Amino acid sequence: MAYEKIVAFYDKADKARNAAHALEDSGFSSSDIGVLNRGSVSDREFRDGGWWQRLIGRSVSDQEGAVYRRTLESGGGVLTLRTPDTEVDRAMKILNGHGPMDLHDRTTTVERATDRVTSTVDRATDRVTSTVDRATDRPTSTLTTTTPPVGPVRTVAGEEVLRLAEEQLDVGKRQVATGKSRIRRFVVEKPVQSQVTLHEEHCEVARRAVTDPTLAKDVDWKDQVIEVTETSEQPVVSKTARVAEEVVIRRRGSDHVETVRDTVRRQQIEVERVPDVNVKKAA
Repeated sequence: MAYEKIVAFYDKADKARNAAHALEDSGFSSSDIGVLNRGSVSDREFRDGGWWQRLIGRSVSDQEGAVYRRTLESGGGVLTLRTPDTEVDRAMKILNGHGPMDLHDRTTTVERATDRVTSTVDRATDRVTSTVDRATDRPTSTLTTTTPPVGPVRTVAGEEVLRLAEEQLDVGKRQVATGKSRIRRFVVEKPVQSQVTLHEEHCEVARRAVTDPTLAKDVDWKDQVIEVTETSEQPVVSKTARVAEEVVIRRRGSDHVETVRDTVRRQQIEVERVPDVNVKKAA
């Protein structure tokens, strides 16, 4: 299995330590992770340009070394990781998520101040000083370090690979409440009427003449009282309830297509050939 070493510069040592914790949380072994700051580097190593070359894994110009030293002197930190090549992409994604430094611009500033042309940025071959640099099959005792200008640069078997990243638009969905429908049941009253036929019975007294002489022998001289009950009907009101109808309440779903518009970023490169000013023009 091939191994690569990844090195990242951070402007704060705490950022380097946080990135190391993130690597450990993602399953990388703590024994393969190293974090350096100014206090962990001896004065001899700090001033030794060769030590920086061994740390980075390639030749380092005086300007680059000055930038690296100034980064640690200002409180920065360096993170190193030795990992199988199959885990490199995952590791670099974690490291870049913690904001590694862009030392390319800083190195260029030093070059202009000293008015010296260096090989820090070789645009002809599109080689740049990178925040994250990787070396293949190096032992853990060797620390590799660099820093990215536009994206991670990895050094494998003498090659430098500049990776270009691009964003993709991922659209998800979430459910939100847009309002409520309130269905309320209540009682109302309305006047009604109905016709009914009522029956009445009253006492009626009528007199008629008697001409039968035989009835005289049956005359009863006793007092007599006859009572006749008069009746009448009155309306009696009662109410009965029945279910007149049912109201069915349900939710009806519908789908519609909505276009989501946003912008995504994509890294590109441009190659500019810079002639070496030290090369004398032909007479």
